[in-house]
This record gives sequence, C-alpha cells and structure tokens, in this order.
Amino acid sequence: MGQLLCCLQVEQSTVAIKETFGKFDDVLEPGCHFIPWVLGQNVAGYLSLRIQQLDVRCETKTKDNVFVTVVASVQYRALADKASDAFYKLSNTREQIQSYVFDVIRASVPKLNIDDVFEQKNDIAKAVEDELEKAMSMYGYEIVQTLIVDIEPDEHVKRAMNEINAAARLRLAANEKAEAEKIIQIKKAEGDAESKYLAGLGVARQRQAIVDGLRDSVLAFSSNVPGTSAKDVMDMVLITQYFDTMKEIGAASKSSAVFIPHGPGAVKDIASQVRDGLLQGNAFQ
Repeated sequence: MGQLLCCLQVEQSTVAIKETFGKFDDVLEPGCHFIPWVLGQNVAGYLSLRIQQLDVRCETKTKDNVFVTVVASVQYRALADKASDAFYKLSNTREQIQSYVFDVIRASVPKLNIDDVFEQKNDIAKAVEDELEKAMSMYGYEIVQTLIVDIEPDEHVKRAMNEINAAARLRLAANEKAEAEKIIQIKKAEGDAESKYLAGLGVARQRQAIVDGLRDSVLAFSSNVPGTSAKDVMDMVLITQYFDTMKEIGAASKSSAVFIPHGPGAVKDIASQVRDGLLQGNAFQ
C-alpha cells in the first residue's frame, strides 16, 4: 500500500538510500517519506546504524613456535553522515573487517613469545583497532571497540604449561614443608635443651638442699650431745636413712626381691658409700 501511495516509513536507528533512475539521490532519516516512484525514485536499500559485533577467530604462530588461536571481537557501526559510502563502497563489510583483523594479528603475534601474548593482549587489540579505524573510516564505518576475548594455545602446549605450573607449585610446597619441619626440629631441640637445663638446675638445687639440711642436723646434734663428732652424726643419719629405705622397699606392694649385703660391717660400708657419694655430688656443684 505504501508503494502505491508513494509513501515510505524508515524505522528508528536505520537510514534508507534513495535513488533516482538508479543514481544515488539522498539518505532518508527515520520517519515517513514521499517517494514518487512514477518519477523514477525508489529505495535502493536500508542501512542499520546500530552497533554490530563481529567475532573473528585467527590461528597464528608465536615467536617461540607455538600455534595459538586468537579470538578478536570487533564492535562497529555505520556513520549516518557517511551512509552512502557505507552502502555503496563495500559489498561485504564483515569479510572486509575480518581480513584486516587477520592481517594485524598475524603481523603482531609472531613477534611475541607465548607468555607475552597473554600479557600484551591489550596491545594487540589496540593495534587491531587502530588499523581498522584507519581503513574503515574511508568506507563510512566507525570502529567502536576491539577486544581480544580469548587466546587458545594448542592442546599439547596447554597441557605442558599446566604441568610446568603444577611442578612449580609442588616445588614451592615442598620447600615450605621442609622449612616448616626445620622450624619444628629447631623448636623441639631448643625445648629439649631448656628442659634438660631446668632438670639439671632442679637436681643441683635438690642436692644443695640435702647438703644444707644434713649440715644443719649435724651441727644441731653435735651441740646438743657433747662428745660426738660430725662423722658420728653423719654415720647415724645415713644408717637411719638406710633402714628407712629398707622399710619402704619391704612395704611396697609391687616390690620384688632385692639382695643387699647385710650385717654390721656391711652397714658401715653402705654408710661410707652413701657419705662419699653425697660429698662427691656436693663437690661437683
């Protein structure tokens, strides 16, 4: 009906290309337009002004001979003031953009090692965008943004990279574990040394207390019982301790047989041995 009435409606974000007898005449903005087809005027086609996206997969080789697939995403749109160029100068816009993307990626990636490709993907995207902007502006298109959305190395290379990363992490974990065990051993040795030092200090104080107690007992007994010497008192104390020990051994429920020389002479020998042992321990303090 619109064709019969010579009326044409152009949708929003779209322009129409009007021709007169096959020659470009005007760019029609969104809205309603009068197209008298009887005078040779007609619409050659429509051009969208919306932002469009093109994903390009490009396989190339890095400087260290690793094959990778780089996925670039190009966002572009036609310019309203250059709609005639965008409509007439290019027959296939998407293929034209794809060719430029291939050219830039295959010129940039072979200069980089595989690790640098991942680190410098923004630089690669900027190089693609600059080249496309320079080339497509003359055809009436604007490059809005270019992104490198994915970098896919060969499957064998990816597996090898994962193994290298795993080995590095295992090595780091082993070093940390060894360092932790080293610290544990050091702390354990320090604790053992401190324990032995304190035990020795306790034994030394115990022996000193025994010696001090015996000395006080001998002095007190000698002063209260005239005619006794320190040696007599010491022998009596040691014999008393000997019989107390024998009593405790016999009274213990879990005691087994203990064979100790017994007799008046043996008691004297035991007293001498105990006394000599205490005096030697006191001398070492």
